[in-house]
Amino acid sequence: MQVLKYAVPRTVLGAALAGAMLFGATAAAHAQELRIGVRAGPEAMDPHYMAIGNQIAAIKNVYEALVSQDEQLRIQPALATAWKLLDDTTWEFKLRPQVKFHDGSELHARDVKFSLERVPRVAGPNGGLVINTRNITEVLVLDSLTVRIRTSIPNPSLPQDLARIMIVPAHIGDDAQVAAFNSGKAAIGTGPFKLLSFKPRTELLLERFDSYWRGPADWKRVQLLEISNDAARLAALASRRVDLINFVPYGDVAKLKKNSDYTVLHGDSIYIFLLYPDFRAQSDLITDKAGKPLASNPLRDKRVREALSLAVDRRTIAATVLEGLAKPANQIIVDKFFGAIEKPAPAQTNLQKARELLAQAGYPDGFALPLHCTSDRLPGDAALCSALGQMLAKVGLDVKVNAVSRTVFIPARARGEYVLSLAGWGSLTGEAGYTLAALAHTNDKSKGFGAFNFTNYSNPGTDAAISVAMRAMDSDRRRLLLSGAMQAVQEDYAIIPLVQLSSVWATRAKTLAFTPRVDDETLAYFIQAVKK
Repeated sequence: MQVLKYAVPRTVLGAALAGAMLFGATAAAHAQELRIGVRAGPEAMDPHYMAIGNQIAAIKNVYEALVSQDEQLRIQPALATAWKLLDDTTWEFKLRPQVKFHDGSELHARDVKFSLERVPRVAGPNGGLVINTRNITEVLVLDSLTVRIRTSIPNPSLPQDLARIMIVPAHIGDDAQVAAFNSGKAAIGTGPFKLLSFKPRTELLLERFDSYWRGPADWKRVQLLEISNDAARLAALASRRVDLINFVPYGDVAKLKKNSDYTVLHGDSIYIFLLYPDFRAQSDLITDKAGKPLASNPLRDKRVREALSLAVDRRTIAATVLEGLAKPANQIIVDKFFGAIEKPAPAQTNLQKARELLAQAGYPDGFALPLHCTSDRLPGDAALCSALGQMLAKVGLDVKVNAVSRTVFIPARARGEYVLSLAGWGSLTGEAGYTLAALAHTNDKSKGFGAFNFTNYSNPGTDAAISVAMRAMDSDRRRLLLSGAMQAVQEDYAIIPLVQLSSVWATRAKTLAFTPRVDDETLAYFIQAVKK
């Protein structure tokens, strides 16, 4: 097959280094201060408001959950020291004693009850964390350090689900809104840092919490600066405005590695770019080549969705568009995760078959539609979006590419304003159930399923398979059921996997040390200064 060439963004490293003067004179390093330049900061300081990765990564510096996850997403004790399953629908958690909140109050089981019950009430524009608490029906306080959680159905993955539910003190009250968290009034956690100030899309300033139960952090102050422009973020590192940056532009990784002034850390990420076709019956956004709306939505036809998948050259995307720092994805989660398809068939590129499928579906001349994606969330999102537009054109589709800020994309997609969208997704629990329940099940608020199913996909057979798999308590049986449900979603081309990303950070040479996380999180407590 002929290898197609696509426009790749010009490397930004040269411009970044040359433009470092834009930030003024080189800043002197402040003792015990860590400054991190992030591509995307938090949207709000309310820990239950949103579930997107950049939000969770930031708030974990301030708040904690009952359980935590290590760099490979393995569950570890946190505010809970132990937990056990009493019966199929009842879990009991023992809390860590003498844990202090930032205001000096002590962690109590009633704080856990308040926090878990608060989640569905305060969900933000992307559904919040409802998917993580969907099955919880009752939270009982047995004593100050014991909480019992009952679920509507067996939920063997409850500890994994609770790793993202941060605990706040009950005394903040039911009326605490996002503004109260952003101002710092309600932003009270048990984490290693206290909130000093927060400016959305600009800066998060933190101060060390000396009474932290793990022991004080190395850093007296931490500053997270949102610098969404890749060149500006690199320039901030070069000028010493920041000490560390995340999401290093893929086009500059090789040059940074050769430059002795920098240290580059990277590894596999759990984030996969997925293509989401919409399943509504009709949309004025999808037209013929002359601009006349079609009578029905062609994306509802499985042949059309398969044609979309066949039109995508994943190898070229991974090797060229994303500079060799991605790899083709053959399913919608990481291959080795619990419940993944064990040996997924490699995704194929076949332009001739794609055209034939479109013709069989009644669209021999193709059709026109917009493709929406983010421009500032994950590495290469806008570049990949542009490449996809070119690839889909090869099979006769007129695609208008729209790369927009995540602050526009996230709420608009949740409102159902897109018919074809590209977005990154990571199964943050490290298993298939989270992704299947969130993305592939029919949106059903009464059951807590489909919280992130913004495409109107609904397949009763798939729903049944997911439902049965999610409640299976036997580990081996559950793995097989989840894998079967994943296969059903795959064969329906309900969501089309494209490429799995890499995580890349950069620091000034020999200054900082930390272990890269597969979830891309940059947690200041686990970053150490290199002793000279």
